[in-house]
Amino acid sequence: QVQLVESGGGLVQAGGSLRLSCAASGRIFYYMGWFRQAPGKEREFVSHINTLDGTEYADSVKGRFTISRENAKNTLFLQMKDLKPDDTAVYYCAASNTGRIDQYVNWGKGTQVTVSS
Repeated sequence: QVQLVESGGGLVQAGGSLRLSCAASGRIFYYMGWFRQAPGKEREFVSHINTLDGTEYADSVKGRFTISRENAKNTLFLQMKDLKPDDTAVYYCAASNTGRIDQYVNWGKGTQVTVSS
């Protein structure tokens, strides 16, 4: 059974940066990704990456967020820069064997990111 543990969230001013990490135990999944859920909103896709370093981003974060993974350590990262108040959310790490955004079934418990204006 896979366990996903996020870290790196916190409070940052608009325009600042944060780096999220996700440590995965167990098997290596083809895809790992980040999702987020803001208060009162549904969880949304942020970005994902496969073992060949193929990536995909939501339009709202393109050019500001960079996803990466270290397969040897089964670790996922999300470098976030130029953060905006709209980026405030709980960020979840997820893993899947498909590239379909709606087929992620392995989830971490999330880490809070708060961006102040």
